[in-house]
Amino acid sequence: MSVYTLPELPYDYSALAPVISPEIIELHHDKHHAAYVKGANDTLEQLAEARDKETWGSINGLEKNLAFHLSGHILHSIYWHNMTGDGGGEPLDKDGVGELADAIAESFGSFAGFKAQLTKAAATTQGSGWGVLAYEPLSGRLIVEQVYDHQGNVGQGSTPILVFDAWEHAFYLQYKNQKVDFIDAMWAVVNWQDVAARYEAAKSRTNTLLLAP
Repeated sequence: MSVYTLPELPYDYSALAPVISPEIIELHHDKHHAAYVKGANDTLEQLAEARDKETWGSINGLEKNLAFHLSGHILHSIYWHNMTGDGGGEPLDKDGVGELADAIAESFGSFAGFKAQLTKAAATTQGSGWGVLAYEPLSGRLIVEQVYDHQGNVGQGSTPILVFDAWEHAFYLQYKNQKVDFIDAMWAVVNWQDVAARYEAAKSRTNTLLLAP
């Protein structure tokens, strides 16, 4: 039985046009995201078989595969909801996302400073990866991370609340090799209501990291 399932899109394929074309959304969700879900489920089955047979020669590769596919599934599941055709701009108190706006200003000095940092982080990933705004529970601050592939170079315990997919499959059919243009365009479809809800949920979790017994 499959443990992970492909979530449905919260909008139709054309909802994010012209920023992201319907063709890209369809291929990205139905093919690429689906492949990560299948990969995670397949790897769980392979790990179960290895436990049953006590054949541990492939354990390193299997653990790496699980981290890769599972992280890909999680990040994409956030990605779809982080966007809306009615999004963009910046979080404002009048829109009910004032606490997120305050947290961004406190953590980065200003919204402009945050936007510049996340844009650069996403646009300068080496090869495939993501730019991520995450809540870091030890400091209670927001941080920007560069995620290589799906799972590397992240702070343990941080919770992603806004993700920019910088893999070529996210933009190449429309933006060719102009990753920077795609990242710049992404700001027009950010769903700040979703990001704010994720921020509040991340803040409400307690005892997520045990630093001492």
